[in-house]
Amino acid sequence: MTTTPAGDVFAYAPAPESRAIVDIKASYGLFVGGEFVDGGGTSFKTINPATEEVLAEVAEATDADVDAAVKAARKAYDKVWGPMPGRERAKYLYRIARIIQERGRELAVLESIDNGKPIREARDVDVPTVAAHFFYYAGWADKLEYAGHGTTPLGVAGQVIPWNFPLLMLAWKIAPALACGNTVVLKPAETTPLTALLFAEICQQADLPAGVVNIVTGAGATGQALVSHPGVDKVAFTGSTDVGKAIARSVAGTDKKVTLELGGKAANIVFDDAPLDQAVEGIVNGIFFNQGHVCCAGSRLLVQESVADELLAKLKRRMSTLRVGDPLDKNTDIGAINSAEQLARIRELSDIGEAEVGTGEGAGRWSPACDLPSTGFWFPPTLFTGVSQAHRIAREEIFGPVLSVLTFRTPSEAVEKANNTPYGLSAGVWTDKGSLILHMANALRAGVVWANTFNKFDPTSPFGGYKESGYGREGGKHGLEAYLK
Repeated sequence: MTTTPAGDVFAYAPAPESRAIVDIKASYGLFVGGEFVDGGGTSFKTINPATEEVLAEVAEATDADVDAAVKAARKAYDKVWGPMPGRERAKYLYRIARIIQERGRELAVLESIDNGKPIREARDVDVPTVAAHFFYYAGWADKLEYAGHGTTPLGVAGQVIPWNFPLLMLAWKIAPALACGNTVVLKPAETTPLTALLFAEICQQADLPAGVVNIVTGAGATGQALVSHPGVDKVAFTGSTDVGKAIARSVAGTDKKVTLELGGKAANIVFDDAPLDQAVEGIVNGIFFNQGHVCCAGSRLLVQESVADELLAKLKRRMSTLRVGDPLDKNTDIGAINSAEQLARIRELSDIGEAEVGTGEGAGRWSPACDLPSTGFWFPPTLFTGVSQAHRIAREEIFGPVLSVLTFRTPSEAVEKANNTPYGLSAGVWTDKGSLILHMANALRAGVVWANTFNKFDPTSPFGGYKESGYGREGGKHGLEAYLK
């Protein structure tokens, strides 16, 4: 049930997606050399963040397990995948893409259960985009000579992905690597390993040659063992800036090729001539999509002073209609926070933000009336007004459903405030003037600039950042460069 500021009450009947389509095993091993094998170490639990229910025990890979996976990938590269003509590699990628489509509902439900994201987002955004990436890079596999980045693969790619888009980040990493002729050892995040392990089954179903894709599960030590392994030719990482810096230091002095897609603190900039109702939808999508667990989330809202009050009134009304709850309910807009650790960080930074901005003169912290479930990890959509550039909530990545609002008077001031950050991953611009859009796109130091929209992704379009948001590009033909000599 959601209550609007006007006091109207809307009751929504539950519309849960069935869990019956997913068969979650009690325990999972590693996927090495085309087979599931027992790990040599201990195991860890993966849980449903909406209920705190233990879903499965997952093997934690040891250094020896990582070594076995890298050797399996090297053997497959040398004997099968590297020498294979691009048109033959393409057939496997197309097959994987079609199986992903066929098993899309199963993948979406499993992603929602293990990650906490709303089923509507997993079903309508994540899984279709995953399939699209494999289809897109299948098309490049026999056309590499036309991409302008060479045709010789690097060898074995060690890939480490985060928990916010487990299956989508897997596709961003694996699809271009395989299209270029590389083999892969991938480590999913320890809190969301299940869709990666289901993808391993899909590789078996597609008859992908043994060792072309290997999946090792574990925490930070497993990832460190993978990126530092001497048999790895390419390192691809998506995650926090701090871990990205550590990876950069660990591979310094080697000949490993590296791409890093790290944190962000994106500015969503609304000018006084923007269509405000449309902008509100873009703001909501920019920060509350996937509970704000998005590296390019529009977590800083910059509003031109003359329309700030009107926009904030519309935004608060729209936030009051957001439904927080069961991720498997098709009515849900905001699901569960992925882990207790992440929830603690969101709470810490939000409490700091509340102390920073105070509560006087209309400034402070605001959330709509919201009944949160009693079990699981939850945080309401939250808005901070009266924020200045010096506040931590305007500088640090919160990675949750928390929006900081700043104001500006002129385009030059908007650019200055937007660029006043160590990050440079994305930005949004809302205006009716095409010339202003072009000016802002050129002036903003961000890898992606959206105009009158936000969070739009396509496999044909490159994505990546500047400064502490990392380097290298994923997606499009630009994404092939990272996997070719």
